[in-house]
Amino acid sequence: MTPAVIELSNVSLWRGNVQVLEDINLTVPPGAFLALLGPNGSGKTTLLRVILGLLSPSAGTVRVLGETPHGARGRVGYVPQHAAFDRDFPIHTEEVVCMGRLPRKRWLRHYDRKDHEAAHRALGTMEVAHLADRPVGTLSGGELQRVLIARALAMEPEVLLLDEPTASLDERIGRGVWEILEELSRTMTVVLVSHDIGAISHYVREVACLNRQLFMHPSGELSDEILEATYGCPVDLLAHGHPHRVLSPHSSERDE
Repeated sequence: MTPAVIELSNVSLWRGNVQVLEDINLTVPPGAFLALLGPNGSGKTTLLRVILGLLSPSAGTVRVLGETPHGARGRVGYVPQHAAFDRDFPIHTEEVVCMGRLPRKRWLRHYDRKDHEAAHRALGTMEVAHLADRPVGTLSGGELQRVLIARALAMEPEVLLLDEPTASLDERIGRGVWEILEELSRTMTVVLVSHDIGAISHYVREVACLNRQLFMHPSGELSDEILEATYGCPVDLLAHGHPHRVLSPHSSERDE
C-alpha cells in the first residue's frame, strides 16, 4: 500500500477553554486534490497550520511525507490567505518568488542559478513570467496572488497547501487559478481551504467538511445533509452563472 502523504490520527487542539479541533482523523493519499470546506471559525486555517507544524496539537499525531511536520519542511509549499507586503519596499517579483527557495538553502547563502531557474519555472507555471522584473508593489491583486503561489512552487514541493487561494479574485481570474491548481495536482498533492462550493464541485477530487469535527468525502460529491451538518443550517448547492439562493429559509435559537 502506498504511504499516505498526510496522516492525522485523533488530533485535537484547544485554545484556552475553547476546542478548535476535535478528534480529527485524515488520510491524504499521494496525488490527492483535496478541498477543506467549512464556515468561518471552523478550524480550517488552524488545521493547515497543524499540518505545517506551526501549531502543535493538544492530542493526537501528525505525519507528513512519513515524517513529523518539522521533518517535512522544505518539501511542503504553503500559500497563506493574507500575505502582508509593504508596497513601497523596493523588491521585484522574481526576488519574491526566489524566497520560496529559502527552506532549501543554508543560512545566508545567496540565490544561485538553480534558484533563479526554479523561480522562472514557477512564474511560467502561474502564467506571470512577464512580471519577473516588475516591482511587486505595482502588481494587481490577481497578479500578486499568482506570484505568491509561484513562490510556494519555487520550493519544488511534494505537497502544496493553500488557504483561500481565490478569495480576493474576481470570477474570471479565480477560474484561471483553479485550472492551474487542477493541472498542478497531477504532479503533486494539493490541499486547500476554500469557501467556493461551486469551484470545489467542479475542480477538486476529494472534499473534507470541517466544523471542529471532520467529515471526509473521497468522491468529491457534496450532499445537502452533509453541508447542513457542517454549516449548522440548510444550504442550497450552487451553480455558477445561474440565479440561486445561498441559504434555505431556516430558523435557529440565535434568531429567537
